[in-house]
Amino acid sequence: MTRPQVAKDWYESAGVRSGPRRMLEEDHESGLSVFPERLVPHLHHEGLADLGAGGRRTLLTQHFYQYMLFTSHLETKVVNRGAAMVAHGEVDLDVGPDARLDAFKIYSDEAYHALFSLDVVQQVEKVTATPVLPYDFRPRMARLDRTAHQFLPEHRRLAHLLQVVAFETVVTRFLAQIPRDESVFRVVREVVGDHVRDEVHHHSYFTRFFKELWASLSPALRSKVACSMVHFVDDCLRPDLGPVRAALLSVGLTADHAEQVIRDCYREEELVAGVRDAGRHTLGLCASVGAFDLPEAQEQLHVLGLAD
Repeated sequence: MTRPQVAKDWYESAGVRSGPRRMLEEDHESGLSVFPERLVPHLHHEGLADLGAGGRRTLLTQHFYQYMLFTSHLETKVVNRGAAMVAHGEVDLDVGPDARLDAFKIYSDEAYHALFSLDVVQQVEKVTATPVLPYDFRPRMARLDRTAHQFLPEHRRLAHLLQVVAFETVVTRFLAQIPRDESVFRVVREVVGDHVRDEVHHHSYFTRFFKELWASLSPALRSKVACSMVHFVDDCLRPDLGPVRAALLSVGLTADHAEQVIRDCYREEELVAGVRDAGRHTLGLCASVGAFDLPEAQEQLHVLGLAD
């Protein structure tokens, strides 16, 4: 297998190796927002007009918490599960020693991303006095497990690797926007910027890894992989609405009122458009190896509304 490289100067440039601990300094954050308001679909819903600035600020802070905790769970429970398999050579592919070592570098990066995500959440909670609501990653894992069981019931390890490929090759536009948004807490811009810099290398690694993996598959298995990847992209990018619902209830909305806000702000056609946009690189990667030349994969693209 050719080597899907991470940064050649990883020991000098990786955030976990060279980056400082990012600290929230109240005097530098004064007058700024903890997260970009435009990235919270429900924040300015007309049904929240009576909520007041304090209530909207709480919703914004909870959305920030949810985003950072999602990152912490994702990196440790999904990405590092697959990275460890590659690093240990527990894959049906001739992974050379250099690629295995690089997988452990990614493992270290992702563990650090999880650490600084939780770290900044705790710092913000202390300064804002807005308690963090419980975050449940199990619905996301359940979606991933359902796709794995549907398309790859006899290939659990392969499914875990494909989940990593999906998460590590999607590109959400807002992730790159946050470090440049001077209306946002400096500490948040810095930690997201640190994350983005590492993820560029991870994207490259898993793009090449998928191409090598695809080339090694039998025709029958290629069909299953192609269909599963369509759904893994959707599993990866479709937002969990449970945390949104909990945040709305926490600021005093009734259950019916919260459901109406969610229905209005998270319409299916808008969710599909978001998945299609953020998943374009991963879907393009699959198309580049011929995965979507298969009629069964084309069918799954249409089922999820992700076909061109």
